[in-house]
Amino acid sequence: MTLKLFLVSAAAAALTGCVSPEQFETTPVQLQTSKGIVTCQLYTKDRVLWDRSIDRPATMSVQEADAICKQEGQRQKDGV
Repeated sequence: MTLKLFLVSAAAAALTGCVSPEQFETTPVQLQTSKGIVTCQLYTKDRVLWDRSIDRPATMSVQEADAICKQEGQRQKDGV
């Protein structure tokens, strides 16, 4: 019983230290593309991997919109 309580406590302590992307959100950015406007949720300049689309034209796939957002995050990271 004591071991079980210890393991549950250790697991709870470990989870409280998890990093959540929401902590690093910036103001969403709208980008004009040939298919329409893509709205991107960018994070810190160091975390381009998390950048993603939160709105896109109906004619655009999620993967395509996310790639556009990652490109914009990389562009900002590079200071261009």
